[in-house]
Amino acid sequence: MSIIVTGGARGIGRATVERFARQGAAVAIGDLDPDIAGEVAAPYGDRVVAARLDVTDPASWAEFLGEVGHLGPWDVLVNNAGIMPLGSVLKEPDSVTQAIFNVNVHGPINGIKAVTPGMVERGRGHIVNVASAVGRLAVPDGATYSASKFAVVGFSEAIRQEFAPHGVDVSLILPTVVQTELAAGVPAAKGMKPVTPDDVARAIESVVRKPRAEVWVPNWVQGPTKLTQALPRKVQDVLAKTNDASTVLAQADPAARAAYEERARRNAR
Repeated sequence: MSIIVTGGARGIGRATVERFARQGAAVAIGDLDPDIAGEVAAPYGDRVVAARLDVTDPASWAEFLGEVGHLGPWDVLVNNAGIMPLGSVLKEPDSVTQAIFNVNVHGPINGIKAVTPGMVERGRGHIVNVASAVGRLAVPDGATYSASKFAVVGFSEAIRQEFAPHGVDVSLILPTVVQTELAAGVPAAKGMKPVTPDDVARAIESVVRKPRAEVWVPNWVQGPTKLTQALPRKVQDVLAKTNDASTVLAQADPAARAAYEERARRNAR
């Protein structure tokens, strides 16, 4: 099995690389930090390689695929790279708004356009898009991030129908708050067990082994969320006031997020 994982140097991406690499898969890590990605790849020899990839740039995708192409043809594309700057939308610089959409929306689209033609030609393949629970249930102080993940959800549902006749599966992974640098300082909702990067990597592995359209992490959250969304809006608003899940991003600790926010916003300037 040959797999591409974007954003594979850290967090969910790294856990995904390591999980598949331990099982003998050939893995190409695409990341803006090729040195760190190279450290992830190093223990696994020639079957795991790392190369620089700017998912927002189609030309970078072409260069990346040229560097790692010896591991192909590609069975699986895991679109994991993403950024999550937080704060009031009225205080969000236009450059940050654009960067969120460039990475979180255009990134997967660019990757799919670059990799999927080969899958379609061979009549098999699997695209796994790592979105977020806020792609189904938006929360304040992360409006642009929520919007970007809603876009990934909609795009995934559309291409699932488009690619199915060609033997290409499309799966969505929707994690809640995960213990990564991206979610630094963001508290878990009450009653919610912390989610680790490997929890999400395990879900990615599960859909690769047995394709499913949508998997939440943790999985039990999906039922209550969709049930709540089926209720009248006034009832949803009342429930939101009694449930801190809708305010977790607003409760984020700025000091704990300072290093991540600086790195996430750096390329947006």
